[in-house]
Amino acid sequence: MNFLLFQIYPYIALTVLALGSIARYERDPFTWKSSSSQLLRRKQLILGSVLFHVGVLIIFVGHLAGLLTPLWFFDLVGISHGFKQVLAIVVGGAGAILALIGGGMLLHRRLADQRIRATSSFADIGILVLLLVQLVLGMLTIFVSLQHLDGGEMVKFMLWAQGIFTFRTDAWLNVEDANILFKLHIFLGLTIFLLFPFTRLVHMLSAPVRYLWRPWQVVRSRGRGPSAPPRPTLAAE
Repeated sequence: MNFLLFQIYPYIALTVLALGSIARYERDPFTWKSSSSQLLRRKQLILGSVLFHVGVLIIFVGHLAGLLTPLWFFDLVGISHGFKQVLAIVVGGAGAILALIGGGMLLHRRLADQRIRATSSFADIGILVLLLVQLVLGMLTIFVSLQHLDGGEMVKFMLWAQGIFTFRTDAWLNVEDANILFKLHIFLGLTIFLLFPFTRLVHMLSAPVRYLWRPWQVVRSRGRGPSAPPRPTLAAE
């Protein structure tokens, strides 16, 4: 079971993530959006969205750098495994708190407002619930990590993640004896990757870089007759 979940399942999830995202973008480009409900109810959205996205961004960057940075690099710059463990607990914990507060506000807004709930799909609500559960699991792992401040446990997860990306067939052995909370956290994270192409999360792959060099849009002000020359201005997409 450990081999299936932590050696085979990661490749299934990552393959579906990559190919599913490409297929959706090619076949249904108009569904590639965040499906914002701001027009239905702005209250509670801005604060909740900012807290949630900032928290998730902190966690994502921390996991990406923490798990995939080679061990020799930390040794080269003189960062001990114990210091990295404490840093991950403090920074990751702060990000998780922000994301939990913001995500809780967004979920309450989506469920409590009848108009927003009526326009929300099962995937909209389901993926938000899964993200909140994942955040809770991540917070619970902190209590386990506090018992291993030497950083030894974190090294195992680093070796596992790097082993998956370097196609090592024994990567799963690094997490075989890990605490059940860590295993649930990893499994749910991979499941979110698996579901990624079929939810609104795809907007994470889009960055408004093109806005920097997009041409001027011609917008005619209200009250100006059809014969009046258009006045160029920038308009939000």
